[in-house]
Amino acid sequence: MSNIDWIVMIGTLAAIVAYGVWQTRKVDNVKSYLMGDKDLPWWTIGLSVMATQASAITFLSTPGQAYTDGMRFAQFYLGMPLAMIIICIFFLPIYYRLNVYTPYEYLETRFDLKTRTLTAILFLLSRGMASGMTILAPSIILSSIFGWDLLVTILLMGIVVIFYTVMGGTKAVSVTQKQQMIVILSGIFVAAVILVMKLPQDVSFGEAVDVAGHVGKMNVIDFTFDFGNKYNFWSGLLGGTFLFLSYFGTDQSQVQRYLSGKSLTESRLGLLFNGIIKMPMQFMVLFIGVMVFVFFQFTQPPLHFNTGNVEKIQSVELKNEFKSLQSEHTIVFQKKQEAIRSLINASNAGDAVGLQTAKMNFKEYLDKDLSLQKRANDVIIKAAPNAKTKDSDYVFISFVMNYLPVGLVGLLIAVIFSAAMSSVASELNALATTTVIDIYKRSFVIDASDAHYLSASKWFTVGWGVLALIFAYFAAGFENLIQAVNMLGSIFYPVILGVFMVAFFMKNVKVVFIPAVITQIVVTSIWLLDHFDVIDFAYLWLNIMGCALLMILAGLGWILKRS
Repeated sequence: MSNIDWIVMIGTLAAIVAYGVWQTRKVDNVKSYLMGDKDLPWWTIGLSVMATQASAITFLSTPGQAYTDGMRFAQFYLGMPLAMIIICIFFLPIYYRLNVYTPYEYLETRFDLKTRTLTAILFLLSRGMASGMTILAPSIILSSIFGWDLLVTILLMGIVVIFYTVMGGTKAVSVTQKQQMIVILSGIFVAAVILVMKLPQDVSFGEAVDVAGHVGKMNVIDFTFDFGNKYNFWSGLLGGTFLFLSYFGTDQSQVQRYLSGKSLTESRLGLLFNGIIKMPMQFMVLFIGVMVFVFFQFTQPPLHFNTGNVEKIQSVELKNEFKSLQSEHTIVFQKKQEAIRSLINASNAGDAVGLQTAKMNFKEYLDKDLSLQKRANDVIIKAAPNAKTKDSDYVFISFVMNYLPVGLVGLLIAVIFSAAMSSVASELNALATTTVIDIYKRSFVIDASDAHYLSASKWFTVGWGVLALIFAYFAAGFENLIQAVNMLGSIFYPVILGVFMVAFFMKNVKVVFIPAVITQIVVTSIWLLDHFDVIDFAYLWLNIMGCALLMILAGLGWILKRS
């Protein structure tokens, strides 16, 4: 990066951190530290909720997902607006009426202490591991771009976030997320504009979209009902609704954001704002990935996007083999240029026969390109057997580093870091809050002073930060981070949501602990069977299946107890 980019990036991030520390310098009690002063307006709540979910993974992995798989991941968010409405109607009033720190407190009054503790532990497990992945994403960038050791970059990323989260608690998270979200939305808009401007002068925006559509990248909606299909209309609407109900309704990292609102109305407006804005934002991020794909049909992309992997090829024999593949890659790219121009001309002329021929030719060269990439991966594996060759997470950052103007590179890197900082800070604060309120204060140190719990909250924030750094280091083996995070949530969230659904809607049921344990075993077993290809069951369906199973088991238990 240029000196200007460094100044833009460091200046943006330093200003956000300094603002958060300054605004929260007077936080001196555990309630303000964990809950804030309950003075946030709806727009701050909405931006904070969005920023908590919009991690760096969103801006690294999602464009790469669209680059390789098209727009169908957008269906993942179809259930979000419905989930926001349900939470506003049923969840929020109960949380406000009970004036809880965490949603798990409610479960003790509704069921018992062991149910509260179980759900709190499941949250700590899922969110603790997810926070590691959230730190990993930007760390991979630094490691790849600057040639730094991955462990160093993980530590650098984590220490900055731990610092200002420990200093200011939940209010530091909320007040900085507003600025972070402004930077993020600005960066998305700038990236989209630059991408369109970088297309060849003789290729219009409409023609670029047309090309993407002809090769199946604009596959936004798929009505096929298939339990093995990760992303279709039904898995997104049904499975997605249950996943978002659990994430936004029972996950402390999100609940803590909107419980800091001025009132129930402000919190509701903030959640609805998130539900309305999040889908277009996610659509835009995916669309950027599709446009990056189109861009690299006119500008030759690297044979392998992860330059760190390419640098691992040291032997002369393997270097020559890789260079030979690069030469073939150039030839295929040139042939592909002819095919894509023929496709555009035939489409503009309304020549159906010519269009079909051009599409077949273009797809043939895309397949050849994919074959060359696989062969390049084989060379990398020969050079470094432990290398992770899936490079989709590096696609967008490769475009940013090589094709954006000076200054904007720094801004886009700041966007990715801002997203990482906002998500990790929310997660660490939520993990510390749940640990203190639901475990430490409730079951271990019950009657200590406010100062003691404030100190404990800060130390638990540090502790979870250290664990997140450890998780980050070992999470580097996941091939696609955005899928890994959502998959992880789909293992634990069904049980958490199921417990809350029984609590809200099955008033006669008083015991849910054993059904929750059984359901967690079943959900984990199904995920493992799918992971090892024994069965074919898309992870989004785990959310509705697990929640329904727990409710059925709880209902049966109540019936058997009465009979």
